[in-house]
Amino acid sequence: MASHNPFEMVQKQLAQCAKITNMAPNIYQILQRPMRELHVSIPVRMDDGSIKVFQGFRVMYNDALGPAKGGIRFHPEETIDTVRALAGWMTFKCALADIPLGGGKGGVICNPRELSQGELERLSRGYIAQVWPFIGPEKDVPAPDVYTNPQIMAWMMDEYSKFAGKHQFGVITGKPLRIGGSAGRGDATARGGMYVIREAAGECGVDLANATVAIQGYGNAGYFAASLASSLYGCKIVAVSDSKGGIYNKDGLDPQLVYNHKTESGSVIDFSYADNISNEELLELNVDILIPSALENVITENNAPNIKAKIIAELANGPTTPEADDILYEKGVHVLPDFLCNSGGVTVSYFEMVQNLYMYYWDEKQVQERLDKKLTPAYHSVLNASKECKVNMRQAAYVVAVNRVVEAMKLRGWV
Repeated sequence: MASHNPFEMVQKQLAQCAKITNMAPNIYQILQRPMRELHVSIPVRMDDGSIKVFQGFRVMYNDALGPAKGGIRFHPEETIDTVRALAGWMTFKCALADIPLGGGKGGVICNPRELSQGELERLSRGYIAQVWPFIGPEKDVPAPDVYTNPQIMAWMMDEYSKFAGKHQFGVITGKPLRIGGSAGRGDATARGGMYVIREAAGECGVDLANATVAIQGYGNAGYFAASLASSLYGCKIVAVSDSKGGIYNKDGLDPQLVYNHKTESGSVIDFSYADNISNEELLELNVDILIPSALENVITENNAPNIKAKIIAELANGPTTPEADDILYEKGVHVLPDFLCNSGGVTVSYFEMVQNLYMYYWDEKQVQERLDKKLTPAYHSVLNASKECKVNMRQAAYVVAVNRVVEAMKLRGWV
C-alpha cells in the first residue's frame, strides 16, 4: 500500500521514544510487536454461484489500558504490516486521548468496488464468523475504516449478535444512528482535528479567520475538514485533491460545491472555478495550514524541504515519514501528528461504546463538547512534552502515549 513499510515506521518511532524516555529493554521488547494477531480465510458465495476465498486479519496490538479498539479496512492492497502499524498507532492514539482502550485493527484483502451489495454483505458477515470469538464489547471493538461504512458495521454487529445469542450493539462502533450509533460520529475525525488546529494556531500565531488551507484527500475526513475549517473559523480553502489530482483557487473554494462536483464527476479535478494541479504541487503550496487526509507516506525527505505550510495537521494515518519529520522540525513547521490530530474518530467511537453500555444517548452538542474536552488537553500535553524533552511533536506524542501504556503495564504486573 506504500513504498515505505508502515510497520517499520512504527518501530522506528518507538525506537526514538525508547531512547528519549530511557525505556527498559524488556518493556521495549513488548511494545515492539503486536500482542496477538489473527489471520483468517473467508469463503464467500459470489452472485454467479462460485466460491471465492478472501484473506482477512485482526491485530490486537496492546490492551493494557482496556479493550482493543480499531477499524476494519476493505482494500485490494491490504497487508498484514499495514494492519500491524495501524493497530500500533491506535494503541497510542487511545492512550493520548486518555480513553480506557487499547489498540487493534482489522483488514480484508478485497476490492469493494468489484463486489455487489449482496457479496459485500456476505463478506462482512463471513469476516465476523471467523473472528467473533476474539472480539466483543469487553475484548476488542472494531469500527469503519477505508472502504467500510455504517451499513457494513450494521451487518457485522447483527452477525456477532447472532453468535452471541443476544443484542450486542457495543461490539462495533460507527453504526447507523437507528441501531446504536452516536450523534456526531460522521464528522468526528475532522472536528477533532479542528479543535487541535485551533489550539495549534494560538501557539503559532496563525489567525484562523485569515488562514489559507490546502487539503490532500477529499473523502470523508477531507471534505469535513474543508467544511468545518470554513464554517467554524472562516479559513480560506485554496486547494483540495483526490487520487486523480487536485484543484487550486487563490481566492478560495466552496467546499460544498467541490463536493457536489466530485459526487457528479468522480473527482475534484476539472472544477469550473479552479485550476487543476497535481497532488505533489498541492503539498508544496504556500499556505498557512496543510491537511494531509489521504494515505501513508506522502510527505517524505524528498518533498519536506519544499513544504511552506506553518502547520501540518495529519488527518491521514502515517502521512509523514520519520526522515521528513526531522526536516520539518528543523524548518520550524508545527506538525500535529496523526494519532493526536485524527483521534476525534476513535474518541467519539469510545463515546458510542459508553452510550451503548448504558443505553442512553447524547445529542450532537454534548458529543462535540465532550470531544473538545478530550482533545484540547491532549494537544497541550503533547506541546508541553515537546518543549520539556526538546523533541518534535510526534516524538512528544509518543512520549505521552507510551508512558501511559507503560504505566498500565506496570500496574497490571506485566513488567
